[in-house]
Amino acid sequence: MSTWTLKEKSCGDLNVTLEGDAWKAAQKKAFDKLAKNVQVEGFRKGKAPKRMIEKMIPVQSVLIEAAEAEANNCLSAAVEEHNLWLVDRPTLDINEISEEKVEYIFKCVVKPEAKLGQYKGLPYEVKEVEVTEDEINDELAKIQENFAELTTKEGTVEEGDTAVIDFEGFKDGVAFEGGKGENYPLVIGSHSFIPGFEEQVTGMALNETKDLNVTFPENYGAAELAGQAVVFTVTVKEIKTKVLPALDDELAKDVNMDGVETLEDLKKNVTDKIAEAKKQQNENEALDVLLNTLTENAEVEIPEVMIDQEAQDMLNEQNQRMMQQGFSLEQFCQMTGQKMEDLKEQMKGDAERRLKLRLVLEAVVKAENIECSDEDVEAEFDKLASMYNMDKEEVKKYLPAESVAYDVKMQKAVDFVKESSK
Repeated sequence: MSTWTLKEKSCGDLNVTLEGDAWKAAQKKAFDKLAKNVQVEGFRKGKAPKRMIEKMIPVQSVLIEAAEAEANNCLSAAVEEHNLWLVDRPTLDINEISEEKVEYIFKCVVKPEAKLGQYKGLPYEVKEVEVTEDEINDELAKIQENFAELTTKEGTVEEGDTAVIDFEGFKDGVAFEGGKGENYPLVIGSHSFIPGFEEQVTGMALNETKDLNVTFPENYGAAELAGQAVVFTVTVKEIKTKVLPALDDELAKDVNMDGVETLEDLKKNVTDKIAEAKKQQNENEALDVLLNTLTENAEVEIPEVMIDQEAQDMLNEQNQRMMQQGFSLEQFCQMTGQKMEDLKEQMKGDAERRLKLRLVLEAVVKAENIECSDEDVEAEFDKLASMYNMDKEEVKKYLPAESVAYDVKMQKAVDFVKESSK
């Protein structure tokens, strides 16, 4: 027998009573288990007559052993009976225990359900796309930059130049590890070195040697250098400057784009790409406004443990993305002087918003009886296989069909809200 009492923030009490034959059987099983370890003089362990062993095992010990042994079974049956979705491991109290019955109280945190507000007819306005001449010229300038050539120059180092330098760093007159480099191509304006370094290289002449006084940032990754004043001895070995190609038909051909033979073709191609990107951006912004309104109209209390778990998931996702680029969150923390716990705490706001949106969309799925067919799942697998350039069967090994079906229903819910708002 069990009862479920929901309290606040999706926390509640699951009361379960085990009695009758089931409880008697549990006590017998517990007694037999304890009896195996009872040593009576003159008998092998666990082999003494039952009446003798009964005198040596307190009834309370049998009851506690039986209650602990049956707790998980009682929890599982009650969770299934009340159709609960636990989001954290419950805590257990035993309210009453005797030879007649045991009463469990499981303190549970369950997945909440969102109470929908208005979710149809919401504002969804996509701004018209406008491509300006300045935007086109900026993109053409980037293309020129990409096809620019570096040529050696005389004179002094200027903004935008590449200074090929030898350098060595000293702290209190002693060279420090990792502070030396030869023939390093430093792009002036890239801000790739510590603050103040590039600014002091600017204006240096070819073959000039100069001592640069700089201070490492307080949050620098190497603790022994963080916040420390150092001197870099720098020699300019070579100065290179960018020479941009002319913006003409020859450059258009060099770009090697399908259908682009002339400068006019290139301008049209650039204009179309800008327009497509801005269209997607405008649609994304309109959808963000729509979904924010959708969640603001709904009511849902999200347990703190869910927010914490979601923030941890987001942290793991970020680490995976960084690992693909040969970097890690641990390295990032060392460089920025932050702790992993700090990053997780910063993510909790976004985690709560992401959870709320997901719960609200689940409520839309339920309210509109949105379903996902086997054909829908297969189509999504096809899309994923194409996206990741993988065999479809390989994708299925990594993604359960249930997970894909869930994502499809979520997208259908988004599409429904969007279509009903136009």
